[in-house]
Amino acid sequence: MVRVTVWNEYKHEQIHDEVRNVYPKGIHAAIAEGLEAAEEDFIVRTATQPEPEHGLTQEVLDSTDVLIWWGHMAHDEVDDNIVNRVHERVLNGMGLVVLHSGHFSKIFKKLMGTGCDLKWREANEKERIWTVDPSHPIARGIPEHFELKPEEMYGEHFDIPAPDELIFVSWFEGGEVFRSGCTFRRGQGKIFYFRPGHETYPTYYHPLVRRVIANGAKWAAPSGAARPVRGNHQPLETIG
Repeated sequence: MVRVTVWNEYKHEQIHDEVRNVYPKGIHAAIAEGLEAAEEDFIVRTATQPEPEHGLTQEVLDSTDVLIWWGHMAHDEVDDNIVNRVHERVLNGMGLVVLHSGHFSKIFKKLMGTGCDLKWREANEKERIWTVDPSHPIARGIPEHFELKPEEMYGEHFDIPAPDELIFVSWFEGGEVFRSGCTFRRGQGKIFYFRPGHETYPTYYHPLVRRVIANGAKWAAPSGAARPVRGNHQPLETIG
C-alpha cells in the first residue's frame, strides 16, 4: 500500500467564488478523489495550510510515502520549519509530486536550487500535452497526446535544472511550449513535476490528468531499499 498525503494551501477556495464553484470541497479533495478511484493500492489523506503545522506534522510525514503538493497564492506563508521537515523526508526517501503553480513553492525551489520561474498567461486557451517518453511508468495508459481546454499557459524558459527524465511536453494555442512532466531525484527521494491544474478550471476532474497523477504517485513511492549508512565506518572484512 502506498500512503499518499495530498497537500493544498486551500486559500482560493475560501475567498474566490469562481474557484469554490469548480472545487466546492477544495482542490485537495478533487485530487484525493482521483487517487481513490484509480484502482491502485493507495491510502489517501489530505492536509491543508490552515491546519496546525500546515497539517504536516512529523508524525504525518513519517507515515507518508508520497506527498502531493498544490500551492499558488500563499507560498511565502508556508513555515520554513515545515519546508525543512519535508525536505529532510524527501532526501530520506519520501516521494514528492508537485503540481502546477507548486513550481514556485518553497519546497520545490529548495530541492531544485534554482528560481523555477517561467512565462504564464491566462487566456482560456488549449493545451496539447505530448507524451515524449511513452516507455516511462508515469505514461502508463496515456495516449500519444491529449488536450485540455481551457487551461493557463506556462511557457519556456522554465528555470529548473535539466530533468532526469522528460515525460510530457505541452504546446499551447498561443504558440508556446513547456516541459510539463519532469522527474528528478534528490537523495533517496523521487520528485515528479506535472504542469496542468489552474484553480479556476476543472483540470483535476479530467480522467487522463488523474491517471498521470496516480501514475506519478506510484512511481515516486519509496523503493524499499535500506537507508544508506554514512560517516566513519568499520570494515566489513579483516584488514590484513
